[in-house]
Amino acid sequence: MQLPDSFIHTIRTAFEKDGETFLTALPLLIEEASQRWGLSDVQAVPNLSYNFVAFAKQGKYEVILKLGVPNDEIVSEMNTLKLFNGEGACRLLDCDEAKGFLLIERLHPGQMLADLQDDDERTHIAMDVMLKLTRPAPENGQFLLLEDWFAELKNVRPKFDGETGPFPPEIFKRVEALLPELFVDDDFCLMHGDFHHYNILSSERGWLVIDPKGVIGPAGYEIGPLMTNPFGILMDRTNFKVQTERRVAIIHERTNWAREKIINWALAHSVLSAYWDLDLDPNETIEMAKIFSGIK
Repeated sequence: MQLPDSFIHTIRTAFEKDGETFLTALPLLIEEASQRWGLSDVQAVPNLSYNFVAFAKQGKYEVILKLGVPNDEIVSEMNTLKLFNGEGACRLLDCDEAKGFLLIERLHPGQMLADLQDDDERTHIAMDVMLKLTRPAPENGQFLLLEDWFAELKNVRPKFDGETGPFPPEIFKRVEALLPELFVDDDFCLMHGDFHHYNILSSERGWLVIDPKGVIGPAGYEIGPLMTNPFGILMDRTNFKVQTERRVAIIHERTNWAREKIINWALAHSVLSAYWDLDLDPNETIEMAKIFSGIK
């Protein structure tokens, strides 16, 4: 099997030794999963990233096969899909936590929300889905914690000798000051955690999410990834600012959250996203953070 170089690099970089083991074993893993679930015509999707994902057939049905390096994140995804149980999300048909195997329903027609041109329409659809997904934070089960993600920002100053590196100092300081206040919110829930235009697809059951991270934290964070997507929206800074204002108005209307809360979560996420991209190119999300920080 010819795997994209970008996929191989991502798996090796993200998972190191475990990633190398996964790549070596991948042909056998695909065969094992195919035999277990009676799959045929397994075809990798063109945009592989952190997991091997493929279209497949199970008898007369079309399904998605997802194989990943066993880790907390993929187990959290399995547990989240089980809880969503097809309400606002694709259905998990079967899984194996120890192996990192998921068998998922394939959504048809499967159009991404990013493909729609009217941003107001996209935002209203996203809010319909988000409100349908909202779940109280489970007392049991293995899920990711939002506080662990934001704790990573504590690495910035040590990394840059006490400074903030590529982050404008005033913006980074503002996010540092905001986080304790944002996490005081008592509306902790189970979120998708990567809720954006490429993870919301059309289906015969309406618009549904795929690829949930399964993150527990204040509900306001869920709009963070939505506010920084789809790719390329920053090409026109003036239009991005106008679009952001429109999105804030729609989210406020649909949730009754204060404008300040919406803007602060967008700002906090954009800084966190830029941190995750430090080894790649954080400039776009840093520019977004500058715009978010100027909106009142």
